[in-house]
Amino acid sequence: MACGLLALTLASCSTKQRALDQLESFSTELRDHSRYYDLKDWEDAGKKFVKISKSVKKHELDYTPAEKARIGKLEGECAGYMARGAKDNISDRLRGIVNEIKGIIEGVAGAFEGM
Repeated sequence: MACGLLALTLASCSTKQRALDQLESFSTELRDHSRYYDLKDWEDAGKKFVKISKSVKKHELDYTPAEKARIGKLEGECAGYMARGAKDNISDRLRGIVNEIKGIIEGVAGAFEGM
């Protein structure tokens, strides 16, 4: 029975550490690559963040105060990268719409020039 309890404890530590490692890896991934993400990449990143957050949440009682502080920092970094990405995508879309409207206006104006 003691061996079973030890195995369960070690598995739990491994799983809680894996969740923390995944969060850290994801934060690094966003830091290094998110500036190149398109809308699909952001959708995938959002799903991945939710999955990792659920995994971390499962072990919240097992984390030390230092680990919890690290988790909070990493989650904040991820949220910051994701917010910046959302802002950039919206700005890009608005620029595209403005340019399209300019083109429409020029086209309409050009059609009436010969009249």
